Amino acid sequence: MNDRYIMGIDNGSQSTKVVLFDLHGNEVSIGSCALKEYLTPEPGIVVHPDDDLWDSVSVAIENCLNSFTGDRKAIEGIGLCTIRSCRVLLKEDGSLAYPVLSWMDQRLSKPYQHENDQVKYVTTTSGYLGFKLTGEYNDTAGNYEVNWPLNRETLDWSTDDRVIAAEGLKRDMLFNLVKPGETLGQLRSDIVEKFGFKEEIPVVATSNDKAVEVLGAGIKDDHTLMVSLGTYISSMLLKDENFENASNFFPTLAAMPFKYTYESNGIRRGMWTVSWFKKLIGEELETNASNLDISEEDFLNLKAEEIPLGSEGLITILDWLASPTIPYRKGIMIGFDQRHTRYHIYRSILEAIAYNIKNNTEDMLNETNANIKEIIVTGGGAKSDVLMKIISDVFGLPTHRRKGSSSSSLGAAISVCVNLKIYQNFQDAIDHMVKTDALFVPEFKNHAFYSEVNEKVVKNVRMHTDEILKLTYPIFQ
Repeated sequence: MNDRYIMGIDNGSQSTKVVLFDLHGNEVSIGSCALKEYLTPEPGIVVHPDDDLWDSVSVAIENCLNSFTGDRKAIEGIGLCTIRSCRVLLKEDGSLAYPVLSWMDQRLSKPYQHENDQVKYVTTTSGYLGFKLTGEYNDTAGNYEVNWPLNRETLDWSTDDRVIAAEGLKRDMLFNLVKPGETLGQLRSDIVEKFGFKEEIPVVATSNDKAVEVLGAGIKDDHTLMVSLGTYISSMLLKDENFENASNFFPTLAAMPFKYTYESNGIRRGMWTVSWFKKLIGEELETNASNLDISEEDFLNLKAEEIPLGSEGLITILDWLASPTIPYRKGIMIGFDQRHTRYHIYRSILEAIAYNIKNNTEDMLNETNANIKEIIVTGGGAKSDVLMKIISDVFGLPTHRRKGSSSSSLGAAISVCVNLKIYQNFQDAIDHMVKTDALFVPEFKNHAFYSEVNEKVVKNVRMHTDEILKLTYPIFQ
């Protein structure tokens, strides 16, 4: 298995990361490209500027290959994972008819409305980027959820025109569907020539980005919880069956065909809140980190470790971006006194992340009569030892951080390996390609403390603050 490589593309909410792996799941080369800031021309409208998604993928591929010293023709396949819950409107030639609608755009809470006769196709980010890579009008069934006429039993479109019409669509506006792990098409010849790939290299379908993270995190049973610390933070379980009419979670399609991932209610702009806080501190953070020759994140985490558990009574509620169904909610910090510094605020944000996802996970587990024995944490936030320890203590469970910089890229690479029959199935590929970097074990006294604060305080904050925020919302919206 020497000198054979797989490329995994992770097109995320803030950047695109492209990773080359060997067949053992080791990262060989990495390239990335930040996405531009979203455009928000009016409240509720959130779009990606220009052709930013494709530009970021193209640049990230180039950056990855520029740092790769091996034979580019030894790259055997490309797995594509993209941002989910977006809507892409294309002209007949496959170019954009309108900027890509972000998952945060309120229009995505409703069926498509045809208002532009230039629009020939309505698809997802994976359909669009798959087309840009292959020239084929194919997409993964695993990236279609709300307001799409998908039949989950077949992983294909509904054959009932009335079901399709109810979503504002016609069949000829939709791409053809393939299942996760199947081929979207062969890489376009001009891209092969530009980057020096071998001929007829397959681009392989995955699923929605959270489900691909679950795969790349190595989740194989329903007793292991994945917590994804990204712009949107949620927890996920792998299940064999769909769950109708769920109240406290969303059963989404897994990256393994005909399996499901149950996703808890999430934290919108989760780790984004950390970035927001860093900007508030500004140049002083950069100076302090530079003086110690460490990153800004490492400096903040060092300071957060100095703060006592519970941030000395400072409680944060992470509603920096409220759901459209409860638009009056805003972010809250309560309990300030003379003891509190900016680093108390930072630790309080980290603790708020852990409390929030713990409570959302409990709701999901209670509804499904499930139990968990361990946690796998993925996403950029997993790099923080202090946040990993807080999560372990809040849940009271052993918590693993996987090796590698992108579980989604690894999940995409696993899909390629199964497609090419390098490994017999997804479980076999996981066993060979997913590795643990660190294990965090909870301390009983810390878990007891966090549990008391959570039950007595955190779970009760919103019942009081909601009434105040309902009054401020019409004034400041």
